[in-house]
Amino acid sequence: MKALVLAEKPSVAKEIARVLGCGQKQKSYMEGGKYVVTWALGHLVTLAEPEDYDVKYKNWELESLPMLPQKMTLKVMKETSHQYRAVAQLCKRSDIGELIIATDAGREGELVARWVMELVKWKKPFKRLWISSQTDKAIRDGFASLKPGRNYDALYASAVCRAEADWLIGLNMTRALTCKYNAQLAAGRVQTPTLSILMEREKEIAEFQSQPYWTLTAGFGSFKAVWREKDGHDGRIWSKDKAHELSKRMDASSDAQVDKLRTTERSEMHPLAYDLTELQRDANKRLGFSAKQTSSVLQKLYEQHKLVTYPRTDSRYLTNDMVPTLKGRLERIAVGPYAAAARKLLRNPLKVTKRIADDSKVSDHHAIIPTEQFVQLGALSNDERRLYDLIVRRFLALFSGPYRYDETSVTLKAGGELFFAKGKTVKENGWKEHYQGTSHELEDDEEDGDAEGQDDRYRNDKQTSQTLPPLAIGQKLPLKMTEVKELRTLPPARFTEASLLSRMEKHGLGTPATRADIIEKLLSTDTIERARNTLVPTGKGKQLIELVVEELRNPELTAKWEGELERIAKGKGDPAAFMRGIREQAAKWVDEVKRETKEYKPHNLTHSNCPECGKQLMEIKGKRGKTLVCSDRECSYRRSAEPVLLNKRCPQCHKKMEMHNGKAGKYAQCRRCNVIEMLDDKTGTRMNKREQQKLVQQYSSDEPLTNSLADKLKAALEKQSGQ
Repeated sequence: MKALVLAEKPSVAKEIARVLGCGQKQKSYMEGGKYVVTWALGHLVTLAEPEDYDVKYKNWELESLPMLPQKMTLKVMKETSHQYRAVAQLCKRSDIGELIIATDAGREGELVARWVMELVKWKKPFKRLWISSQTDKAIRDGFASLKPGRNYDALYASAVCRAEADWLIGLNMTRALTCKYNAQLAAGRVQTPTLSILMEREKEIAEFQSQPYWTLTAGFGSFKAVWREKDGHDGRIWSKDKAHELSKRMDASSDAQVDKLRTTERSEMHPLAYDLTELQRDANKRLGFSAKQTSSVLQKLYEQHKLVTYPRTDSRYLTNDMVPTLKGRLERIAVGPYAAAARKLLRNPLKVTKRIADDSKVSDHHAIIPTEQFVQLGALSNDERRLYDLIVRRFLALFSGPYRYDETSVTLKAGGELFFAKGKTVKENGWKEHYQGTSHELEDDEEDGDAEGQDDRYRNDKQTSQTLPPLAIGQKLPLKMTEVKELRTLPPARFTEASLLSRMEKHGLGTPATRADIIEKLLSTDTIERARNTLVPTGKGKQLIELVVEELRNPELTAKWEGELERIAKGKGDPAAFMRGIREQAAKWVDEVKRETKEYKPHNLTHSNCPECGKQLMEIKGKRGKTLVCSDRECSYRRSAEPVLLNKRCPQCHKKMEMHNGKAGKYAQCRRCNVIEMLDDKTGTRMNKREQQKLVQQYSSDEPLTNSLADKLKAALEKQSGQ
């Protein structure tokens, strides 16, 4: 008997088949002496659509809500049905004795395989391949220690609850809001509270009132110090007159005296290894990658190049059984720019502390680190190379000593006033040595976007982080100059993807594997947009958050649900009770939407009217540019908002002109010169050959053309050809 191996993607199946010696290649599977390896294409099976339960749900109507099927059913996805049929046929083969689930080792991967098994009614034994990298060694070791499939029943139950909850909350709320307000409004279990976080920050920014303040800096030759009223004061002076009065008093003083002096030895331990969220944050700050881009590039490093371990992890620690492999991983990455650092670490036994390996802090998967695969840096794309660089340098830092420095704080007295300065003297670069001379040497930003922008305390700290000369208490120093600066308080900073990921993690919104998709979904539905490197709610998003029920906006409720899903995955929660609560919430919220009296006003209305129903057109952004659609959801009219280029040339610059519609009809306009010419034909476009032939036939007869008729025809053709 043979075992059927179900991988998640063809590329992974191909690698597994090669390692297992399955050399007989067929269209939808590969076969060997002991194994038949096939694949899904992501999901082959999904939850049924509303209309599959009842034809009344085919039309979006508020009266038919809520949709609460007693039992959720499955259906084959149309776009991948050919592969499902192939897998189903393999499952029915008499020589197949067991199934090995080799989909991604996580909640979604489990769902991919189990839903297929449920639909084909699999009754034979099954096992689970649970590996954290795609190297040949990891695959061989994984097949040598397959896990009983039933060990992951709780994980499957959690995945089903997540999928059904998203269906019940997402579809009911999206339909309710869309029908109620006659607009395409999407809401969801995780995306709505995420949008709420962004809106709360916008509210804080809008309500913020900037105020001026002043700082006083004194120069003592080789360093500067900032005035503060007393210890712990932030240095802000709220009166301009007071600031200048202090400055004049200092100008009358010729020197200052060292009043307090304190030198403290400080050390910073190496940062923890990456989990997915931390890597997405770092890649956004250091490389400018979006969270989705990081996930995509990381997946290639994992699957295609096999250079990193399993990406979708929420742990920043390794397991103790991995410790013997760490030396081999260092040896593999000792290439190119990492060679010297790696070899230096390999000269001595590696120091593996609980900050690196801790079984109690690893659930399904350990942190993201390099594999034992041979590294060919030249085979990587630019993005892959840059992301791999982050992972390798973080891995090298794990085995390096702390960053140690002496921090000196000095308080000086001048004219009865106090001035403060700080200095830093590096003693050992430690783990920071791996980042010197790279773009990753940047100072860390605010993690959660919660600081009051770049306020004065931040600026003062930057000013006083300097090299101080040797000082002693009682020492007198000449006061060289004073400087008064006027600054303003700044509002809270808008969220970047890095800081939003931090906030989502803090509130338990989504998982490392889903957070990037949630952000992309908000972007694709035009509820938020990117403004440089920040995320900002659109006019649609601002209205949506006001229209959606208050409970769904609250991140705490979604975090509670995510926590319960984790409990279910660990076998400690009750799936039935969880789903009862979801159904009750869906019904309650739909009823609230029905009773709501608020109005929705599209933020993107244009001055153009729909040619079919007369209502105003809306401008929406898509992957292919801007599109004009009718504001009435019942009307299907849509057209590109981008101007149509004509073959007609501008008489001045000879560039192609654009066609526009005006009150007087269609006209051609040159964007460069603003030359405008009216168009008197129906389309304003060049007549094609077929139309020319029709025109010829229209004026043709058995009689030869008269000169007058021939001239008219010639003129007509020339006119059309010139446009």
